[in-house]
Amino acid sequence: MSELKNDLILRTLRGENVERPPVWMMRQAGRYLPDYIKLREKYDFFTRVETPELACEITLQPVNQVGVDAAILFSDILVIPQAMGVTVLLEEGRGPILPNVISNKQDIDALITNEVEERLHYVMSAIKLIKKELNGKVPLIGFAGAPWTIFCYLVEGKGSKSFDKAKQFAFTQPELAHVLLQKITDVTITYLKAQVKAGADLVQVFDSWSGMLSPADFNIVALPYLLQISDALCTDAPVILFPKGSWYALPQLSKSSAAGIGIDWCITPQLAREMTGNSITLQGNFDPSRLLSPIKEIKKSVTKMIDEFGVNKYIANLGHGILPNVPVDHAIAFVEAVKEYSVKS
Repeated sequence: MSELKNDLILRTLRGENVERPPVWMMRQAGRYLPDYIKLREKYDFFTRVETPELACEITLQPVNQVGVDAAILFSDILVIPQAMGVTVLLEEGRGPILPNVISNKQDIDALITNEVEERLHYVMSAIKLIKKELNGKVPLIGFAGAPWTIFCYLVEGKGSKSFDKAKQFAFTQPELAHVLLQKITDVTITYLKAQVKAGADLVQVFDSWSGMLSPADFNIVALPYLLQISDALCTDAPVILFPKGSWYALPQLSKSSAAGIGIDWCITPQLAREMTGNSITLQGNFDPSRLLSPIKEIKKSVTKMIDEFGVNKYIANLGHGILPNVPVDHAIAFVEAVKEYSVKS
């Protein structure tokens, strides 16, 4: 495997002193790039995900066109339910639909947990191809959805503003809920380990819906499973945990085996540093909507953000995925602002 020419993100996650923060953007491979839109018009979503050549091409687009310091695999968090034998339908412009929801013990018992590598072989093929094509240019980030977030989709059957059905299941049938969460966790660990073996340099776990939970409930249904994944993976590769909206968990997460924590825009850099005792690398937390501001404003805001986080133990990123209507030159401006950052003497 080629030696990395740019290992800035890995050095940052190790807590080393760096010349500037590394920068990448969640959902950078995809919907705002004209070249991606062309592929979207030709191939449906899961064809793009399941065809290694297409996944590779899409993964590389932002590296070559926007100049980010890391590639992130083009895939989807819902490949895990698919690997467990659950049907996932996805129509453009509409969220995912899982027609057969999990509602009882029989449904949970029927889930497949021992075929993840075989069923998701196309992901590993894509990673190998991406690593070959990157040729050491930047590191590759692998990823998975967190158990609580996958649980939400399995029980609710679709996206939701509040995931009432999922929460009802968790609170009225806690024992069954933990059986399901553990199954998802075991499959996710196997999946992420396979990604690292195939060539992923680091991994991120997206808990997109953990912010729906109270701090007390987060500690019961989300945190233990995030920690299990981090503990299982941390000797294989650096792990970034991103429980969106769960800023209250920063003190606990900062003591975990994770190398980094992603945060959204609802917390200040100062408070995030305070809550973690500056003991762990933080990633974020630019509001994606702010990328619609004039370029001059974007650059000013990015500089301010880095000033507040500090250069070390910090990965410049958005607080969630880039929006489809962000102009490409605005995304480039965000990346350039980080690259041009100079420490004030």
